[in-house]
Amino acid sequence: MAHQAGYEPIESASVDELRAVQLERLRSTLHLSYTKVDHYKKAFDDAGVHPNDLTSLADLASFPLLTKADLRDNYPFGMFAVPRTDVARIHASSGTTGQPTVVGYTQADIDTWATVMARSIFAAGGRPGDIAHVAYGYGLFTGGLGAHYGAEKLGCTVVPMSGGQTEKQVRLITDFKPRIILVTPSYCLNLIDEMERQGLDPTTSSLEIGIFGAEPWTDELRQEIERRLSIHAVDIYGLSEVMGPGVAQECVETKDGLTVWEDHFYPEIIDPETGDLVADGEEGELVFTSLTKEAFPVVRYRTRDRTRLLPGTARTMRRMERVSGRTDDMLIIRGVNVFPSQIEAEILKVDGLSPHFLIDVGLEGNLASLSVQVERSPELSDPSLAAAALEHQVKQNVGVSITVDVAEPGVVPRSQGKAQRIKPSS
Repeated sequence: MAHQAGYEPIESASVDELRAVQLERLRSTLHLSYTKVDHYKKAFDDAGVHPNDLTSLADLASFPLLTKADLRDNYPFGMFAVPRTDVARIHASSGTTGQPTVVGYTQADIDTWATVMARSIFAAGGRPGDIAHVAYGYGLFTGGLGAHYGAEKLGCTVVPMSGGQTEKQVRLITDFKPRIILVTPSYCLNLIDEMERQGLDPTTSSLEIGIFGAEPWTDELRQEIERRLSIHAVDIYGLSEVMGPGVAQECVETKDGLTVWEDHFYPEIIDPETGDLVADGEEGELVFTSLTKEAFPVVRYRTRDRTRLLPGTARTMRRMERVSGRTDDMLIIRGVNVFPSQIEAEILKVDGLSPHFLIDVGLEGNLASLSVQVERSPELSDPSLAAAALEHQVKQNVGVSITVDVAEPGVVPRSQGKAQRIKPSS
């Protein structure tokens, strides 16, 4: 196959070409939303804006933001822009915070999704003919089927393993010899631990590329996975409401943040407090408008993910920095904003601690307190020294005091999919 900058020509188009495509698609999305979805008609009317008001991409900022609460208020099918009989598939987000968010796809939407996922796997270094082991969950969660259709579209041989059955996963990786694995970073750690438990050397596995998504992770965890599994570990981003996985993908040749597939998903960053737009390069909350979706268009959807937008490198499109956390998983401990990903980064700096951990938020008097249970690695001889080192690191670098409990290997509950980093309040 001739070398190309990407899976599709638009990836290396000029910025001007890209902006022209975005403007045309944005106009049609706004008209579709306004004429076919009651929520958008009312929201646009209340805000005093009309699709015809959009003459430049900058005009999008005057349109109202969409929240998860809006989607729940229109449960189940109120946000669909096509007749229900034209909806080929329905997915739903987990609904851990209440009612699930329902997402619909036409057949054309399914095809678009497969294409952006194929583009993502190509950018990660995957090629036609590779065996791709999909360990994301299948079902209402978009991860498994999104990865599956994309890998097939690219021309890979797909192993639709789903999550769980860790021993069997390791056997199939050993026997089938996949080149690519698509999995959450926390579950990949389980697979590495299981390989070692079975007496295998993970660095000698057939895997060369890991495409990791569905949860925030740190650069320190990337290095840990790359070292222990001897692979390229790259980040993928997506969320059900916007499409599923494949909204943005890190390119293996640069590993410098995720290229947003801007011809399908228009990104903005806002101040989460005020809702005002912030400039590229400044951190805030990521907002997406879909440009090509038929069944379930989203206009200025608040993702709750914290990141910033950066200029393109490997592709024309802008990059987003790896998500540092969610505006709704931020803990405020005595006035300090703390994200689980910050705790993870410090754990990985302390020799003898493993990246399996759980944060517990308690009360000391009327003030919030933070304790962290983290597993030791088998070779750690003095857990108290490691605990003291982690307490010091977090105090120095995050700015909060924590108490650390160094637990035996296997004590912290393992994820079969997305990691739970904060202990649920009882």
